[in-house]
Amino acid sequence: MSAPVTLELIAQDAAAVRVAASIGAARVELCQALALGGLTPSLGTIEAAVQAAGDAVGVHVLIRPRGGGFHYTADEFAVMESDVRAAVAAGAAGVVIGCLDEAGRFDLDGMRRLRDAAGPAGVAAHRAIDVSADPLQALDALIELGLDRVLTSGAAPTALAGRETLRAFVERADGRIVVMAGGGVTAADAPGILASGVRDLHFSAKRTVAGDAGGVSMGSAGSGVGDYEVADAEIAHEIAEAARAAATSASSPSTPGGAAR
Repeated sequence: MSAPVTLELIAQDAAAVRVAASIGAARVELCQALALGGLTPSLGTIEAAVQAAGDAVGVHVLIRPRGGGFHYTADEFAVMESDVRAAVAAGAAGVVIGCLDEAGRFDLDGMRRLRDAAGPAGVAAHRAIDVSADPLQALDALIELGLDRVLTSGAAPTALAGRETLRAFVERADGRIVVMAGGGVTAADAPGILASGVRDLHFSAKRTVAGDAGGVSMGSAGSGVGDYEVADAEIAHEIAEAARAAATSASSPSTPGGAAR
């Protein structure tokens, strides 16, 4: 019997993929540099993740060549197209893309180019929709493109804060695209997020591992250059359990008449 909620864990390495398998997640979104919102992982990372996933977890690779906004140059599109093909060739089940035009709408030509480069692999949109000029119009564009899923916080800092927009997305989508909630998801917030009607949940379950850079600066990051983030199995299990409990409760009858809680 399948779970009433589908889980996707953010993974930066093979260890996180194994955490995803342990909680029964259907997918991972594989990336690096999560502190920058996620960037395209290395080919070696993709290969290691695919090997760790086996048949248990689908590996979906984030395609994002740099931090910052989502309006890209011709050179950046060429890189992303090559990265899409390389990820699929390495065994990824799908890719996660997103590019906007100068007006803040989805760049449909660019999105088609990346979608087509993926061939038969799955294609989802990332949170570019949350900074688009008109999120509902952007959702319509993704449906027209035939994408599988869209990751969104409901155009808010967190998915919980954007739950009313998530509800509007679910209604607008009407089953034509999967609306997946993500952004600051915790075990405590999962019930409120799922109350919006979404049934796909995306989260990092991360903890920071403190490092020691010896006082040497190696970049412009605001935190210590020696710190890094990993997926925490205990946090991941807590979120998974809370999400499944909330989804099950929402679908269970509370009265003989069948009214849902």
